[in-house]
Parts: sequence; C-alpha cells; structure tokens
Amino acid sequence: MDTLTTEAFRAELADIDRKPTQEIARIMNGEDATVPDAVAAELPRIAAAVDAAAERMARGGRLVYAGAGTAGRLGVLDASECPPTFNTDPEEVVGLIAGGPSAMVRSVEGAEDSKELAAADLDALGIGPDDTVVGISASGRTPYAIGAVEHARSLGALTVGLSCNAGSALAAAAEYGIEVVTGPELLTGSTRLKAGTAQKLVLNMISTITMIRLGKTYGNLMVDVRASNDKLRARSRRIVALATGAPDDEIEAALTATDGEVKNAILTILGGVDGPTAARLLAEADGHLRAALAAAGQS
Repeated sequence: MDTLTTEAFRAELADIDRKPTQEIARIMNGEDATVPDAVAAELPRIAAAVDAAAERMARGGRLVYAGAGTAGRLGVLDASECPPTFNTDPEEVVGLIAGGPSAMVRSVEGAEDSKELAAADLDALGIGPDDTVVGISASGRTPYAIGAVEHARSLGALTVGLSCNAGSALAAAAEYGIEVVTGPELLTGSTRLKAGTAQKLVLNMISTITMIRLGKTYGNLMVDVRASNDKLRARSRRIVALATGAPDDEIEAALTATDGEVKNAILTILGGVDGPTAARLLAEADGHLRAALAAAGQS
C-alpha cells in the first residue's frame, strides 16, 4: 500500500480538521479541479478502448463493468443509466459489483479479494469474444477487478483496466490499460474522492462515446432516449423539435405514428416517409439516423 499514490499521506493536511469549513471546502474544490487534467493525459488510450468496444458492440457484444466498493458502484451506476438515455437493453451494458447487488448499499467483506468470484460472475453472463469487460479499481490491485479482466481475456473478450495508479497490475492484465493518476487524496486513502471522480468521468466517456459511435445520437441529441415518464416524454418532443424545426402538431403526429420513437419520428419528418418505412430504413442502417436519412433521400 505504501507504494500507491492513492494511499499516500499528505502531511500538509494533517490539521485539516482544525480549519474553518469554508477553507476545507476551498481545499477540496482545488483538489477536484486537478482531476480533468489527469483524465486528459489518458485520452488517447480512452479513445482507442472506446473504438475497440464500439466495434464489438456493433456485432452484438456487450459492455460489462466489474469492480468492488466505490469502483463497482460507479460501474453499476453508469450501466443503469444507459437504458433510459440510449434505449439500450439492460443486458447490453452490465455493471458487476463484488458481492452482488446488496454490495451497492452495504460492504460485503472479502468479496473484493476473490478472483474466483469475478470469474463466476462473468461465466454467469456467458462472456465471449464480442464482449468488452472493463475492470475498475482505484488502486489497480483489487483481485476482483484483476480476476475479471484476466478471465475475460482468456475467453477472448476485449479487456480494459481502469485504475488511478501508474504501473498497476490491472492495467498490465488488460489489453487497454487506462491509468488516471490523481495523486494522494484529501483524506488518506479515501478513493471515493478524486479517484472516484476520475473513474466517473472516464466511465461517462466510455459509455457515451461508444453510444455515439453506435448511432445512438444525432449530433448531440439523444435520439434513442426512452420516454418512460412525463419528463422524458417532454424531452422527446423537444429533441424532435430541435432536430427538425417542425411545428408542434407535426411533431405530435410523427411521435404518434412511430409509437413515441424519437429517431423514427425525426426520420418521418426530415425524410418524408411514413412510420413503417422509417422503421425499415433505420433497421437497414443499423440504427444510424444519418445513414437512414441519406437512404430516404435516395428512395
């Protein structure tokens, strides 16, 4: 542990508990401001991992996160937000946390120390060559995350190791090692702070850019959003309006004709096609709206 920068003791903060609250907040804010630069240093590796993952997902593969504690929770969080944001099936982006779902709210002692548990969790998913497994660990030495990457790699899956220490065992075990070195924490060893923030930023990039590559957006509009509540239904109408500039009555008619599917509604308006034709063109274009629009213009 003494060799890990995430665990290093900062003597200059030894009296932080004696400082005024606003001063502590100022220090903490300053620490957090260093995280984006640490992420920026890893952008080439992040981009390469995303391109490789998107290629596999385009063939029907899945994106699987595996971690323990805070790292595992961040993976589960990112995975759980993909269905409402990108209309993915819950099976397409999966978050595994050592100890299972109950570990989201209560620590499961010893679970993070088991490589075998990680292998069993991946076997339950039937991991194969088209899948991508991202092991997440701030220290880069958590057995569960390393075991997940090692087992996935043995099954032919693409593997990514995300850690916050240089020269980590996790990065070494993965095809794509991403090491966002955030340095010592404000509270010694509390990697839910800068390291957790860094992991959240990288996971945002991995899932969001992968979905962009898969055609889940049109420009910067979430055209695959799932309208499952009033807020999202309102957002759906606004997205169609921003994409098409059409009047409200035309937007409502298009959404009705396409059973509320935003991407299809946009295609009916901009492509001048009916609902069934929009669905067919999108299927032929593997869900890429720009390609379907081009095909509509040629038909």
